[in-house]
Amino acid sequence: MKQDKKTNQISFTINVSESLANAIRRYVNHVPVVAFDEVEISKNDSPLYDETIAHRIGLIPLKMKGSPSESKEFELKLKTDKEGYVYSELLKGDLEVVYDKIPITFLSKNQELELVAFAKVGRGFEHAKFSPGLMFYRNLVELKFEKDCPQELVDLVPKKFVKSESGKIIVEDLFACDVAEAALEAGKNKGKEYVKINKTDELLISIEAFGQMNSEEIFKKSIEELKEDLAQTVKKIEKAD
Repeated sequence: MKQDKKTNQISFTINVSESLANAIRRYVNHVPVVAFDEVEISKNDSPLYDETIAHRIGLIPLKMKGSPSESKEFELKLKTDKEGYVYSELLKGDLEVVYDKIPITFLSKNQELELVAFAKVGRGFEHAKFSPGLMFYRNLVELKFEKDCPQELVDLVPKKFVKSESGKIIVEDLFACDVAEAALEAGKNKGKEYVKINKTDELLISIEAFGQMNSEEIFKKSIEELKEDLAQTVKKIEKAD
């Protein structure tokens, strides 16, 4: 498993059917996440409409602390008359924002902004603001370059994402897989199939978190939510019988 903590993204390979991987991907949006739901603006001298400011605040990710109750409401306040950009770091209250420097609006001299933002637990299938991140996947591929393949096509595939195994060249990155296919098409344009691509049974999965929770936690919770729904479905089928 490869993990990039800076971008909060993990990538790994796994031998699993595409249908199961797709089910897990879809259930990323079933993972409960805290997000802003309503904003009450009492003063707004900025150049942006109240609705625009509310929309921007609604998409600011909030830090998750444990498993918050879905019946609980959280409150954060913002009040400033400071000239310049108004950043997300000024939202103070029951929760903390993930990123401090998300711009909300801009204030000129003698202008003010005062509001109260309310957050609650929701799920991504209800609204995108409740989505914890993205999951995407594709088949791991093997490459074979013909002996007379032009070097320019070989150089297209990033070497750091390629490994040699049992005489085969295996691509280990989603971006590199796309580039390999581009090399295949470029070869065809030259009148010959210089590059051959074979899909393997393994899937290369990547998960990118928006900050509310880490990528590994998103993957685990997505599986938990899928298992719970399947268990409920089985109970209903047994009850119907």
